[in-house]
Amino acid sequence: MDVRIEPGWKSKLQTEFEREYFVRLTDFVRAEYMKGPVYPPGSLIFNAFDLCPFEKVKAVIIGQDPYHGPGQAHGLCFSVRDGVSYPPSLINIFKEIESDLGIRLKSSGDLTRWASQGVLLLNATLTVRAHQAGSHQRKGWEEFTDYVIRVLNNEKQNLVFFLWGAYAQKKGESIDRSRHLVLESVHPSPLSASRGFFGNRHFSKCNDYLAKNGIVPVDWS
Repeated sequence: MDVRIEPGWKSKLQTEFEREYFVRLTDFVRAEYMKGPVYPPGSLIFNAFDLCPFEKVKAVIIGQDPYHGPGQAHGLCFSVRDGVSYPPSLINIFKEIESDLGIRLKSSGDLTRWASQGVLLLNATLTVRAHQAGSHQRKGWEEFTDYVIRVLNNEKQNLVFFLWGAYAQKKGESIDRSRHLVLESVHPSPLSASRGFFGNRHFSKCNDYLAKNGIVPVDWS
């Protein structure tokens, strides 16, 4: 199957694109886009990969579902397009960055600036029906993104994985802690952020680890 995705990722994932589950997934997603609004726009389903080539990946933030409101999702977990109000979890992420690194809240919720530095902003499920959270779960996306994590774990060294919340932590159970840094805490959602997300200092810990391993730290501004 010919999937339009950044060439480095395509070479790593091509065998997965040929598998039966992925062909079924593609048929399902195509039919969903024909029925009604699905997010993100079809051209941005693999935006996280296109903006962060395999060779550049230095950190991975794992989310769950794309945002399901109009104009929000653009293929990067936790990120929204310019001009869109910040979702509560993104506000809390920015608050922790300010507390941890002294970086003031930015006027843009578009995290393309992180992706272009090598931060893979990976949702476990890459599409969603409008206003129906979780509507494309258990259709094959999770199997695909598990494979992405497995490839990164096996073929890269000294990555930083951010696992926020029980869902992300379960998805990252197989990551080799002897090869990579795994940062875990509760989710930045307002329901849990005060129980361990605030004060986790994950952003400075990430940069300290990268610098120690001769990798250029991330500018989290």
